Amino acid sequence: MSVAQIIIIALYLIILAILALYGFHRAQLLFLYFRHHRNTPKAPAEFEELPFVTIQLPIFNEKYVVDRLLDSVAKIDYPIDRFEIQVLDDSTDETQEIARKKTEELRERGFDAVYIHREDRTGYKAGALEEATKVAKGEFLMVFDADFVPNPDILKSLIHHFTDPEVGMVQARWTHLNRNYSLLTQCQSMMLDGHFIIEHIARNRSGRFFNFNGTAGIWRRSAITDAGGWQHDTVTEDMDLSFRAQLRGWKFVYVPQAVAPAEVPCEMNSFKSQQYRWAKGSAQTTRKLLWTVIKADIPLKIKIECIFHLTNNFAYLFLVLLAILQLPNMLMRLKLDRPELLLLDAPLFAATTGSIVLFYLVS
Repeated sequence: MSVAQIIIIALYLIILAILALYGFHRAQLLFLYFRHHRNTPKAPAEFEELPFVTIQLPIFNEKYVVDRLLDSVAKIDYPIDRFEIQVLDDSTDETQEIARKKTEELRERGFDAVYIHREDRTGYKAGALEEATKVAKGEFLMVFDADFVPNPDILKSLIHHFTDPEVGMVQARWTHLNRNYSLLTQCQSMMLDGHFIIEHIARNRSGRFFNFNGTAGIWRRSAITDAGGWQHDTVTEDMDLSFRAQLRGWKFVYVPQAVAPAEVPCEMNSFKSQQYRWAKGSAQTTRKLLWTVIKADIPLKIKIECIFHLTNNFAYLFLVLLAILQLPNMLMRLKLDRPELLLLDAPLFAATTGSIVLFYLVS
């Protein structure tokens, strides 16, 4: 066997072993889910007087859903004098007119609603949230993206967790308005359910870090400030801020009983664009924070989970490399006439794929 053949087979097995590690990690999340899923989080107390909340609605060219978003926010069951609505509109199309008109309509109905439009879209969503937070009236900031239709009870379901002064963020669960629209939306819904039902519960209830999902959650304003505020050097500002805040010692709470229905992309180009942004942002956040996590004075179990969480999308890169090496590796194996070498592949392949299948079956 030549040196080149040894290198190719060794690379193949190393990459397969790395993917098996990610498979073992997913199996561990399943174990943590089964171990902790009955430990429903409960607010330590209730506010005697409900705190003032700012609901922030960042939108960009959302003319088809902005009316629905504002109508659903207006139906939230919370005293009208205890929250304000910030419409953060960076739109460049007729969404501006629709949003302005709807905001004015809400003001006429007695809501404390403000329309904020930026001509300069510096920082995109993170930039809009950064600017709006400077003028927000509430100590607690709730965020909804344009494609969400929050349930009326969502705010009361989450707010009382902040009676613990160490809690910096509380996240609700996404559900899917158009789950059954097509095979694409069904697959996306299944993938997101795996994230919200398995991963979030496993991480949060076992004392590990998990992330704010960019929408359908409430932040304590002082936690945002303490963590360095909204920053726009990544395209996943939510993940970035989440890790910075938890590294500063803020507690996060996940409340799956509080649900926020939303639409998932129903056509392939939108889905690909969303996945590209999430993968790119995850890589940017890894580059920005991985070394900080490694050096941080946090328990080893949290550190290991953070590393897997941050680098999760790199598994797809290893999968591509594995596919490239698959054919030459198989041809060389055939020439060697050593079928027992397959015994190396079988357990690694099972570890890589088996946990993923079980993961989504459970979710």
